[in-house]
Amino acid sequence: MKKIEHIGIAVKDIVASNDLFSKLFGKPHYKIEAVESEGVMTSFFKAGPNKVELLQATNENSPIAKFIEKKGEGIHHIAFAVTDIKKEIVRLQGEGFKMIHEKPKKGADNKLIAFLHPKATNGVLIELCQDIKE
Repeated sequence: MKKIEHIGIAVKDIVASNDLFSKLFGKPHYKIEAVESEGVMTSFFKAGPNKVELLQATNENSPIAKFIEKKGEGIHHIAFAVTDIKKEIVRLQGEGFKMIHEKPKKGADNKLIAFLHPKATNGVLIELCQDIKE
């Protein structure tokens, strides 16, 4: 793993949360993007060399809707940048980690993504991210 790519925060209202985080960081978000396959609307902020991703559910079956219903708004996941997501998935499975996604899928911000199951990582949802090479 190369670095923390971003921290994902589940929110109920992305517009109100964009205002809040704009005030916190002293600058507006740089991108809003829907990820239909996950049922979420995302908004990205830069905070120094790091990024923060706000996630709002777009339907009641979204993993974000279920997360907020169970735990409320707050930190949802920590994402780590990787060079080769397929190799990293194989490596982690070899180390005994359970994956939610055994194959990478397209995520927000021009990334391939895969999540580790939080039961395998002390309750922390971990996302692997690789830039999509065009």
